[in-house]
Amino acid sequence: MPATRLSAAASILPAVAVGTLLVGCSASVSVGKSTPKLSAEKLATTVSEKLAATTGQPKPDITCPEDLTGKVGTTTRCKLTASDGSTLGVTVTVSSVDGDDINFDIKADATPSPAAS
Repeated sequence: MPATRLSAAASILPAVAVGTLLVGCSASVSVGKSTPKLSAEKLATTVSEKLAATTGQPKPDITCPEDLTGKVGTTTRCKLTASDGSTLGVTVTVSSVDGDDINFDIKADATPSPAAS
């Protein structure tokens, strides 16, 4: 089970879209491989779960374009899509790797992009 430690929180999307979400948090996932890598799907699920648990809001729709390699400093950009269609970038950065455990920080952008017309 991933562990979470919070670093900061703030309002980032309108309440009608997804409620108050977190600007930053951390998670740890054990992947059980010699070269740790977390699939894009599992990463998106973990980020969504951590945001929901931290904010007390329903799980947001998160998509991540690529797997996360367990190397300190590695980053990937995921996307949160709100119910009104607006989007918010989410940066995931590997903070440490301990054997099969990938520890990463989650930081949402401060400003959402409006829904496409």
